[in-house]
Amino acid sequence: MLHDELTIKTTRISASRINTVDWDNLPFGKVFSDHMLVMDYKDGEWQQPEILPFGALDLHPATSAIHYGQSIFEGMKATKDEDGNVLIFRPDLNAKRFHESCERMCMPTLSESTFIELIKKTVNMDREWVPSKEGYALYIRPFMFATDDFIGIKPSDTYKFIIFTCPVGAYYSQPVNVKIEEYYTRAVEGGVGRAKTAGNYAASLYPAKLAKEQGFDQLIWTDAKEHKFIEESGTMNVVFEIDGKMVTPAEDTDTILRGVTKRSVVDVAKSWGIPVEEREISVEELVKALREGRVTDAFGAGTAATIAQIAKIGYRDDLFELPDPKTRETSNKISAYLRNLKAGKTTDEFGWLLKF
Repeated sequence: MLHDELTIKTTRISASRINTVDWDNLPFGKVFSDHMLVMDYKDGEWQQPEILPFGALDLHPATSAIHYGQSIFEGMKATKDEDGNVLIFRPDLNAKRFHESCERMCMPTLSESTFIELIKKTVNMDREWVPSKEGYALYIRPFMFATDDFIGIKPSDTYKFIIFTCPVGAYYSQPVNVKIEEYYTRAVEGGVGRAKTAGNYAASLYPAKLAKEQGFDQLIWTDAKEHKFIEESGTMNVVFEIDGKMVTPAEDTDTILRGVTKRSVVDVAKSWGIPVEEREISVEELVKALREGRVTDAFGAGTAATIAQIAKIGYRDDLFELPDPKTRETSNKISAYLRNLKAGKTTDEFGWLLKF
């Protein structure tokens, strides 16, 4: 672990690129801020972290992560309030999940306090990159990968932890169409579905490609054993409103990623007195409710997507169209609440914001 007093070596970029950014047309994940934080793990301990100009990495062809997949990441967003303060939403949950991913992937851990402090220092270095425009944010990507230059299947002895940031607009610009997947599998019991590891996303690319060819934006994954139960979507957890109740798959399985935004949606809904059920949801139950018109809202919840309303759900030869997204009370109300909270426009009654 790092020493108690965290010291960071800093090298500033000679000339900022911020004036080259088209702030009215920000694609997601393609524009990067001036600096990044890099910290190496070797000889059984973390070395001194360094903030330096954003740039390419020099990797050995036998870098362990490339061959054996020891790679994990997190995602969060920073926004600004009207006074210019930077706000980061629930970084403690990301820190906890990163720690759990480290343990599952046999990687050295970071304390939650160190993780948050490194995030804060990195964002503060480029705080002028945090957009002030509504609907925009500074996306934060902390990640770690194995760096041994060795061909052999074992946990690496060395690692690199990096944080970079990028100003972003909306991940989904409009409601999405999703398909219930009954053949391909995202995660299995006993696997690494709960870890935010790169391989999970690589495995999803091909079935997602097939779905896009059929006109869908994303998949709704089902359980690996029988494909009878709803799990999550490709970039987000899923939430349904059935018979006036908010229903979402429980996270007591190791096949579903524990989502920060989904957890926040559940907490907000409960505080408002909205009935919430976190439980097993069968495909049969959902499809029956769709056929009978009892699904009045459906949306994805994730850091990148925030609240992504679902317009249509495909199942085999059926395509179910949900109510007009503009008329949906639950998802619109929660989306507005979270958006205003992250912009500092409403009281942080839950104590979720890191402000600096």
